[in-house]
Amino acid sequence: MLFPMDFVFVTRKGCGLCEKAERSLWTLRVPYVRRDIDQNPEPFRLYAARVPVLLLGEEVLLEGAFGEKEPAAQISGLLGGDA
Repeated sequence: MLFPMDFVFVTRKGCGLCEKAERSLWTLRVPYVRRDIDQNPEPFRLYAARVPVLLLGEEVLLEGAFGEKEPAAQISGLLGGDA
């Protein structure tokens, strides 16, 4: 079972790609913890030039521009289902 703290969405204020990706996560009802790279740089400094980034633990699931299809496919795969 996946819990909200398992997914971390790394973002930054004013990032259009981040806003689009976060809307996709909301639409899909993906549980996540949001981390703003500018407010909370450690331990996310590695992803500063790559936002938005969706992590599962320490594994990067998605980064850069993504919409609803990408997280749906990733999460469905983790749960053993079809997107």
